[in-house]
Amino acid sequence: MSYLDSLNEVQRQAVEQTEGPVMIIAGAGSGKTRVLTYRIAHLIKKGVEPFNILSLTFTNKAAKEMQHRIQTVCGSEARNVMMGTFHSVFSKILRVESSRLGFPSNFTIYDTEDSKGLLRTILKEQNLDDKVYKPNTVFNRISAAKNRLISYTEYIANPNFTADDRAALRPEMGKLYKTYQERLIRAGAMDFDDLLFYTFKLFNEHPDVLNKYQHRFKYIMVDEFQDTNIAQYSITKKLAAMNRNICVVGDDAQSIYAFRGADIQNILNFEKDYSELKVLKLEQNYRSTKTIVEAANNVITKNKAQLKKDVWTSNESGEKIHLYRAASDNEEGRIVAQAIFESKMNLQLRNNDFAILYRTNSQSRSFEEALRKLNINYKVVGGMSFYQRKEIKDVLAYLRFVLNDQDEQSFRRIVNFPKRGIGDTTIAKIFVIADEQGASVWDVLCNAKSVMTGRLTTVFEGFVDMIKSYKILAQTKDAFEAANEIAKQSGLLKELYEDKTVEGIARYENVQELLNGIKEFVDRPDQEDKSLGTYLQEISLLTDTEDKNEKDSVTLMTIHSAKGLEFNQVFVVGIEEDLFPSAMMLNSRADLEEERRLFYVAITRAEKRLSLSFATSRYRFGQLKSCSPSRFLEEIDPRHLQMTSITANSINSQEQSPAFVGIKPKTTTATVIQTKAKAAPAYTPSADFKPSDTSNLAVGMKVEHPKFGFGEVKNIQSNGNDRKALIDFKNLGEKTLILSFAKLRIHES
Repeated sequence: MSYLDSLNEVQRQAVEQTEGPVMIIAGAGSGKTRVLTYRIAHLIKKGVEPFNILSLTFTNKAAKEMQHRIQTVCGSEARNVMMGTFHSVFSKILRVESSRLGFPSNFTIYDTEDSKGLLRTILKEQNLDDKVYKPNTVFNRISAAKNRLISYTEYIANPNFTADDRAALRPEMGKLYKTYQERLIRAGAMDFDDLLFYTFKLFNEHPDVLNKYQHRFKYIMVDEFQDTNIAQYSITKKLAAMNRNICVVGDDAQSIYAFRGADIQNILNFEKDYSELKVLKLEQNYRSTKTIVEAANNVITKNKAQLKKDVWTSNESGEKIHLYRAASDNEEGRIVAQAIFESKMNLQLRNNDFAILYRTNSQSRSFEEALRKLNINYKVVGGMSFYQRKEIKDVLAYLRFVLNDQDEQSFRRIVNFPKRGIGDTTIAKIFVIADEQGASVWDVLCNAKSVMTGRLTTVFEGFVDMIKSYKILAQTKDAFEAANEIAKQSGLLKELYEDKTVEGIARYENVQELLNGIKEFVDRPDQEDKSLGTYLQEISLLTDTEDKNEKDSVTLMTIHSAKGLEFNQVFVVGIEEDLFPSAMMLNSRADLEEERRLFYVAITRAEKRLSLSFATSRYRFGQLKSCSPSRFLEEIDPRHLQMTSITANSINSQEQSPAFVGIKPKTTTATVIQTKAKAAPAYTPSADFKPSDTSNLAVGMKVEHPKFGFGEVKNIQSNGNDRKALIDFKNLGEKTLILSFAKLRIHES
């Protein structure tokens, strides 16, 4: 069977439409990776040279998966497609063209922690208060500027930026940006944002280089286009300007990275740049049940800024969405853990089938504690990455400095580790001498006799000789042989081995695992260049979520981290006002709509069963706060929801009111489940508004709701302890409210 025969009609159109600009709007679970993969395979089958195809993704994992799939259709030719993340592809181009920008070809790539470490050094040197100029804040400000292609000279010259910084009591921000960038250049280093910034600068200032890559990349494809920032789109647009064979794939409903600089306008306004654009919509969801798909549609239709589409599925209806109400965040943890335990036993599922998704990392604690008590294995995604551990960064600093002796951050890390009797004062003096001489730190060390005396001269000469010998190793040995010798000869492995504490043994084992990874890199049959430089380039671009963890575990992660993933059963927790949506995202419609897209992403991670939970009280900043259910719960048609209670021994999913473990439902808790997608106009309740006891509510009664206004009760439904009222509101029409949750004032007539 041809690979095209496995596609539905619209998917096939998307694959076969290879010429000109194309935008594929791919709803959640609609098979976009298959379409993108087969599109590349189709180009190769048509006779397009793989070398002329560029495919840009957002994760290394996605790139590898796509390349593997293309190989199954086209064979080894797939390896010749330039495919990878924006950062990895552009770093390769920059290494080839680095001399045009005044950088060495072996420039170092600083990760986020390296960058923040450099900023801390600069703040200390300039005697700036790091509580005012917090490294995180400064780094994010600089990062945002670079992603908008704003250089430090443009930043300093812009009165709006300087006014904002003065208002924030950080008037030296522009100067910090300038100093930071100058230090990176001096160190022969780029941070992650520079990989985009300098690629744009390269193409913008060197037309011959741009022309070269325009001729090479005749067909360009961009995955997850809704997540692109200004820099990424600007570079892609330049590359596609000659041939205009650009295909972007994405879903505006899943644009959730504005805080990283992603600009949803790139996808919403794509047609303005390409008037001849062909738009195709993948609307069939293959992942989730009808109930989950329809609930997700209920939510996302409330957004105004969107490209309209009608996502549907031919899958079974499946279970209703389970809604849990807990008295506290700790009880929420217990409820979710118990629900996972029950599902595992009843359905014979593995831990890997479950995910707990939350808005912020700090929410994981109660779920971790509850899972541990039930002996359920779990992993927290987004904790400290393997490559961020101190001992790993120490080894990598040695390797980086061997390849780039201008790298000041790596020098600071290794010069006195293992200890050589070199104190902070001495290191500071070396940097002062380097500044005075207009030289690099390495140059100063190589001429130690001329600038220092005594024991330190001998120490530094020994250090220089050691690094020079490592440089020879790096030039003559493969990555593993060089790294293994450097780890041994530096004394780093010996120091770790001699620490017999539990922590020390773990650190030694981590370094051994790093060396194992380098050996695996060298032994890969498809790895032609086995040099240390190529290895460092590859791992410098790894994302935190790509560390290996093969153990069967329940996954705990933020919703942002879950994008692109899917699980048999998903628990979305903490669905409360000011938590989700976040209190920081309620200042504008654009912010609120991004939060709603985040909720949409959370819902659509689930395949078979979706559970939602909220707590009526939660500790925030050391104080117990009462919580209200999220407005997002009101946006799901109540036909898709069932209140599920949990006891010490079992789960009861018979559409009960939320009575959990000795906690009775409170009529003062605000949750409304509405039946129609009609938006509620602003309504101000009566000044003397006070919820009534609705136990005797009857058909024909007039009621007032604090959000929906006045209405008349048309029908009452009872199901055990659960009562629902169908109310015809004057300005909104009919809505079904769960009475144990709704705040209603009965008006006597």
